[in-house]
Amino acid sequence: LSSIAGYRPGWGQLSGISAHYGFLGYATWFWTFGIALIGSAIWSIFDNKRSQPAKNYNQLYYWLRVIVRYRIALGIIAFGFLKVYPMQMPPPAISNLETNIGDYNTYKIYWQQLGIVIWYEVLLGFVEVLGGVLMFFRRTSAIGAFINAGVLLNIAHANFAYDGGVHVYSSLFVLFSIFILLPYLKNLWTLFILRKEVNSFPFFPQWKGKKKTIYLIVKSLIVVLFTIVYGILRYDVHYKQGYLKDPIKPGLSNAAGFYNVSTFKLNGTEIAYSPYDSVRWQNVIFEKWSTLTYQVYHSFDISLENGTPAKNDWERNYELAGIAGGRRFLFYKLDTIKQTLLFQDKNFKKYRTDNNDKSKGKNRKKDEGFQPLFSLHYERVSNDKIILSGKNENKDSLYIVLDRVRKEYPVYSGL
Repeated sequence: LSSIAGYRPGWGQLSGISAHYGFLGYATWFWTFGIALIGSAIWSIFDNKRSQPAKNYNQLYYWLRVIVRYRIALGIIAFGFLKVYPMQMPPPAISNLETNIGDYNTYKIYWQQLGIVIWYEVLLGFVEVLGGVLMFFRRTSAIGAFINAGVLLNIAHANFAYDGGVHVYSSLFVLFSIFILLPYLKNLWTLFILRKEVNSFPFFPQWKGKKKTIYLIVKSLIVVLFTIVYGILRYDVHYKQGYLKDPIKPGLSNAAGFYNVSTFKLNGTEIAYSPYDSVRWQNVIFEKWSTLTYQVYHSFDISLENGTPAKNDWERNYELAGIAGGRRFLFYKLDTIKQTLLFQDKNFKKYRTDNNDKSKGKNRKKDEGFQPLFSLHYERVSNDKIILSGKNENKDSLYIVLDRVRKEYPVYSGL
């Protein structure tokens, strides 16, 4: 159902930054417009040679509006349920809050802002779902189109401002909504401004007998399938099957927070703190889930993805997507008996699900593909002090003393 609701042809797309984030992304529109002009010219030439009752064109126009209405409905409802169950833009992780604003990709700033206000995100989702449902019915399509045009226009210009990459897709629904609204705007102007009689649409089918029964059954199935059933399935995918953007497996108990690295030894040699050292860890963050991050004067791969939901915690990369700043993200498996942390690098692309092959992630078994790089032993000296020791992926021995810095993050007070 998601594939149908979110279908995008994508033919004629150009490559490059402007094509992905800017006006060149609308290239497909120009190709389509050109083909439409040529097609209409050819049609007009042949049509002028014969007479056709105007009713035929009214029928074509009516069914074109039906197709557009239903396309809007399916797309906007799919958008909406991603927010009704607030997983499209999760709240920021501690590592995100400790990232300098200049190290953020612009789209991540926007998503983090919405992720902080969860109930606003949920409200947006309900508005989108409502706007989509109204498009299924001819008598409420004008209200639905008005709602959708406003909501999707906001999404389109936000994607322009923050390089979200969805400006073309959201603009398409704005265009479709305006197409649905135009006849109503003309009638409203004629009625209230010109104070003249308004004629209804020249054609809409009058179903009778078996045709009416078939029509009602088909329409009811579509509406129920893409509202109630789709909503239930979307809930199941995210909250029962666990396809989320943020990890959910709890991390080391009572360890979440920011830590200064007070001692760092590499192969037995202590390295003094320096913000320009490419080896020494500057600070460490334990998230509430099984992610440990450390900052170092070194560049790592930056993911520009929007954090596609995944089955395994180590595949979920929303927390690291769209940020730089020399922070390495490590997923860890916890062994409380041996007191060890088994790490896998989340920054390295080869360890993440290929988002262009959605079936790969959904067909993957739980924990399949986990490839540990190294392990460290941990010792809880106190509630605010942790010692990590062992060997990294280069077989260098590490001895790291972490001292927690108690911080209050105001954005969490309202979550």
